[in-house]
Amino acid sequence: MNEEIVRLIDSVKSRALAGETADRSTLVRLLSLDPDSPEVEYMGRAAREVAREVAGNRGKIWAAIGVDYCPCMMNCNFCSFGAQWGVINEANEWDEEKIIRAARRFVAGGASWVTLRTTQFYGVERLMALVRRIRSEVPGSYEIVVNTGEFDLPIAESLKASGADVVYHALRLGEGRDTAFDPRDRLATLDAVRRSPLRLASLVEPVGVEHTPEEMADVFLTNLQYGASLSGSMARVNIPGTPFGCCEALPERRLAQVVAVTRLGGGRQTPDICVHPPSLLALEWGANLVVVETGAIPRGEDENEADWQGFGPEEAKALFAEAGYEV
Repeated sequence: MNEEIVRLIDSVKSRALAGETADRSTLVRLLSLDPDSPEVEYMGRAAREVAREVAGNRGKIWAAIGVDYCPCMMNCNFCSFGAQWGVINEANEWDEEKIIRAARRFVAGGASWVTLRTTQFYGVERLMALVRRIRSEVPGSYEIVVNTGEFDLPIAESLKASGADVVYHALRLGEGRDTAFDPRDRLATLDAVRRSPLRLASLVEPVGVEHTPEEMADVFLTNLQYGASLSGSMARVNIPGTPFGCCEALPERRLAQVVAVTRLGGGRQTPDICVHPPSLLALEWGANLVVVETGAIPRGEDENEADWQGFGPEEAKALFAEAGYEV
C-alpha cells in the first residue's frame, strides 16, 4: 500500500476520534482513491473502527413513509415524480389512518426515526397536523423527521412545536443543474434549520458515476457547515424514463467509499452515518444506519404498499448483525 495514504488515513481517523472534522483537500484526496484499491479497503476498516466508538457500535433504522404520490412540476432529473418524465400518471395520497398504521409498524420493528416524506407542494400546515397526530397516537421511543420543501425559521419553529425533532434537507449534487431549485433557496432552508431547535440530517446525494470528488466534498462540507448530526451517502437510482434512465449504476464499492469518507470526515459531529440503498459493505466501512421505506418513493416507478424492494425492519436487523452491529 501507499504509505503516504496510509498515514493520511491514520491521521484522519485520529482526528475524527478527537472530535475534529476533515478539511476539503483531505476529503478530495480520499474520494479520489480507486475504490478497488487496498488503500480504500484500509480506509473502510478505519471508518468501521470510528463507527464502533462514535456510534457505540449501534445499528439504527431510519423509517420513511412517502405520503403523497403525484407528479411534481419541479422535474428533478433523478426523480420519478417529475411530471415531464411521465413515470407517474395518476396522483394518490395515503390517508392518515394508513400513515398511522405504517408508523406503528415501523416503531414496533425498532425504528429510531419515523420520517414523513412529502412533495414540495404538500402543505406545511397539513404536515404539522400529521406530525401532531402521530406523536399522540404512536407510542414509543423514536423521533419524527420531516422531509419536505423549502421553509423559513418561523415554520421551522412551528414544526418543532408540532412534535417534529429532525429535518431531512440537502443541497443535492447537481442542484440548479439537474434540478429546477435555486441552490440559494436550499441553503436558506438549511440555515433556518440551523437557527431552529430542530436537528438536521443531510446526506451526500444522489451520487452518480459522473460526480467528482470535489463536488461530493463540497456537499458534505455544506452538511457540516449547517450542523448536520446525521450524514452519509445515497446512490442515485437511474429510473427508466428519467434523464438518467440509461446511465450506469453507481458501483457498491464507490458508494461504500463515499460512506467511509463521511464517517471519517464528520468525526463526532455526525455520530450516525447512513447508507442508501442498504449495503453490507458500507456497513462494514462505517455506516451504522439504513433506511426502510414505504408509500411514495421518488426512486421507484410505482407506489409501494409494502416495504420498498422487500427491505423492512427485520431485514435491516439481519444486515446489522452480519456487519457486527448491535441493534
